[in-house]
Amino acid sequence: MIIILFRLLIIFAIIFFIYAAYKYIVNPKRKLEIAQENQSFYFYDEENVKKNFLLTYKGALFEGEKYLGTTETAFEVVTISVSTSNPDQLVGISREDLFFIEKEILIHYPHAKVEWRHPIKKIFTDE
Repeated sequence: MIIILFRLLIIFAIIFFIYAAYKYIVNPKRKLEIAQENQSFYFYDEENVKKNFLLTYKGALFEGEKYLGTTETAFEVVTISVSTSNPDQLVGISREDLFFIEKEILIHYPHAKVEWRHPIKKIFTDE
């Protein structure tokens, strides 16, 4: 009887470790960190208006604050304020890169107006 219980305990432990490994692999925050290390684009959003979205592009991490408002037909996200917590990561980011990021944001939130915070907005004022 003890041997059967021990075998069941081992089977449950193996199932638990497989489940934990699966949850680790598909974790979107981990995918965001990997994309930042590889300097590729990744958009992480939980589709919850109360939660900010994160995106990474060329190794820089951006955070977007969503603000709810009204459109002609419904309540939608109408303003998105994009900032970065580490301006040192912006080295190598050009105006075209910011236009690409803005286009990707507008794919997810077509009714939104994207506002860039300091120091990102300085690239649009300096010509």
